[in-house]
Amino acid sequence: MTDAPLRTDWTDRLARGTAPDPAALRAHLRTIHRDHAGFTESCALRCRDAAGRTSYARLAEAVEPDRHRVLLDVACGSGPLLELCHATLPPGMRLIGIDMSPEELALARARLPAGRADLVEAQAERLDFLSDGSVDVALCHWALTLMDPVAPVLAEIARVLAPGGRFAAIVDGPAAAAPGYGAVHDLIYRHVQAELPAYGTVDLGDPRVRSAGDLRALVHAAFPGARVRVETGVVTMSAPAEALAREAAGFFYAAFVLSPAARVRMLADLAALLSGIAPGSVPTFSMPINRLLVDLP
Repeated sequence: MTDAPLRTDWTDRLARGTAPDPAALRAHLRTIHRDHAGFTESCALRCRDAAGRTSYARLAEAVEPDRHRVLLDVACGSGPLLELCHATLPPGMRLIGIDMSPEELALARARLPAGRADLVEAQAERLDFLSDGSVDVALCHWALTLMDPVAPVLAEIARVLAPGGRFAAIVDGPAAAAPGYGAVHDLIYRHVQAELPAYGTVDLGDPRVRSAGDLRALVHAAFPGARVRVETGVVTMSAPAEALAREAAGFFYAAFVLSPAARVRMLADLAALLSGIAPGSVPTFSMPINRLLVDLP
């Protein structure tokens, strides 16, 4: 195993003090998803809210089978949301998934019955294969926060949605909503910044998506006249500290730029932190989520 950390044009630009452009961001994300395809679902499928729902299930609840016939999963990744929709929604519903990572799409194809979903390698701001108003409901699970610029993505989703259609997304919620989340975030970033000091000075994606107020403004601009709601929730998982640290860290893109040796140190510190958040109980990791709901007129 090499002790060299992941470095891309995006991280190199950070190190030089220059702002990465959208192309560098996309290449950085592609590299991580090429080398670690399926990592997003590992933690997300284990985290549940007070009602026992994963963030995928919470998002799928936005679908109304009696009036939604064509479903688009934007940045579908390895396909867990499409798999859930296949299992819980009527078989006549058309499922479409797009992602820019061929490695993630390969996993999605493997988990779905042949022909059940149309899986397309594409960027979210370029859905040229879909005609205007051809989609009833569009979903996006925790990927909107990584898109920059995000306005063209929202505009393209608005274009393909039919009148009366719905767009729903899971995005980052306010850190204060989830006990201990801020401490986990800060610990991981401290370790990353020890190797790459500029990490965190530039967000992955548009930071406005992480603010409910700014997100509403973005959405109102892209979907004039739409009804917009942002609902905050928390999902949690519990496990022995060492296993929990691996799962929690695996959800942070920042952790992938650590060298293997630094990652071992970070995981040890994170396990200790998680053990101390609620001493005497099984260690728990909590994540804040916002569910965005946009209903077109």
